[in-house]
Amino acid sequence: MLPSLGATALLAIVFFVAEQYGAERWLHPYWKFMLIFFLSISFLIHRLMEVGFQNNREKFIPFYMATIVARMILCLVFVGFFLWRGVDGVKLFILDFLALYIFYTAFEIYILSRNLRRGL
Repeated sequence: MLPSLGATALLAIVFFVAEQYGAERWLHPYWKFMLIFFLSISFLIHRLMEVGFQNNREKFIPFYMATIVARMILCLVFVGFFLWRGVDGVKLFILDFLALYIFYTAFEIYILSRNLRRGL
């Protein structure tokens, strides 16, 4: 969980600095909500992976598939909620959300593959 906190803190610093130095046209005003959402999702995935790694490693694949499905459903609910509320700058919101989705997915795969290599 510590790497996810570090990555989120780094992203928050980068976004804050970018917002202060004129790159706000690339950042949606709700970027803070998106970061909190993805940190929460990372925590959920981390907890599920710990359960999947315990005792019986045969449970790992079903738990990993469950995290993929859970991430997808929760992301659709998150985006749907903001679109339903009538968020301004829909294209920018979705672009920023997808960029963060790709970043956190790649980061999760990196951390997971590192843990799998160490565990074998």
